[in-house]
Amino acid sequence: MRQRVFESRNAVLRQFAATLAVSCLLVFAGFSGASAQSGTPAPDQGKAAAQPADAAKDAAQNQRRTDEFAEAAQVINGPAGNPECVWLGRRVVRLMWRDDLDTAFRHLDLYDRFGCPGGHIQAAFRCLTRFGGQIDPKVAETLDSRVHACWINPAAQPQQAAAAASQPAAPAANNGQPQPAASPSPAASPTPAPQK
Repeated sequence: MRQRVFESRNAVLRQFAATLAVSCLLVFAGFSGASAQSGTPAPDQGKAAAQPADAAKDAAQNQRRTDEFAEAAQVINGPAGNPECVWLGRRVVRLMWRDDLDTAFRHLDLYDRFGCPGGHIQAAFRCLTRFGGQIDPKVAETLDSRVHACWINPAAQPQQAAAAASQPAAPAANNGQPQPAASPSPAASPTPAPQK
């Protein structure tokens, strides 16, 4: 009796396994036929069409970078004009602007290893903060171009601020009224002597 139960159970399991295998085979065949008839291009066809456009875009970007490095080498005397200092320094300034300080400090360590001047990063970041209102956070190119401009000329001033600084002096002279003197800063309080 026991043997009959095992034989019938084995027969049911074999039948179930065979049915499952055939149904899986039919499902996979249906999926492959449906994907072959769909209108989506094969990955190779999409890559072949995109390669010439990407190659031209990459070539233009590489040429722009090369031109920027050459410009920096001509304008900046000293190690701050070296290509490795320009590349790493601009990257540090950009990361500092985006508040990614951990990554910026890691790049700064590498910047220092190449013997690049740390003061140039400070000056470029100071310049970048002056132009903060003109940088569109949604357009990466505005930040990149401003970082490069500040790297080339850290003493650059925003045009609006420079124009506003020169205009208040002219109306005051026309009014004939003297400007109030700036209040002097309070004197520093003496530090107490350490107690013994």
